Amino acid sequence: MPVLRVNNSIQIPLTELKFTFSRSSGPGGQNVNKVNSKAMLRWAFDQSEHIDDRVKERLRTRWGGRINKNGEIIISDDNSRDQRANIDSCLEKLRVILLDSAAREKPRRATRPSRGSVERRIDAKKQRGETKKMRRPPGAPPE
Repeated sequence: MPVLRVNNSIQIPLTELKFTFSRSSGPGGQNVNKVNSKAMLRWAFDQSEHIDDRVKERLRTRWGGRINKNGEIIISDDNSRDQRANIDSCLEKLRVILLDSAAREKPRRATRPSRGSVERRIDAKKQRGETKKMRRPPGAPPE
């Protein structure tokens, strides 16, 4: 059975993916009006057993704009005049999205600014205040 190989742990069978085709916009001469070369991929990832719940949750949070009300992720491509090239491009986009969602986030480690950086910031603020003070007309009240 053909699969979309994302990485060693994620492999999506192509039978889970649904493709629809429509007429593409853009250049192509008279041929563009009669050939359905635009590819649209739909995948109901919530029903898939090939990705774990953590990846599904990250898909929802990071790529929510591509998910419709039926819980399907939708990817389309019409860059090429060739339907097969547009299918391949949709599959590659899905692979990139899944790789992004499967990556583990690096936990943030709290740090403190160094004493030197704090002093440099305060010195810069004082210098900026002096510059603005010099712009005031003589005898103007301080703010």
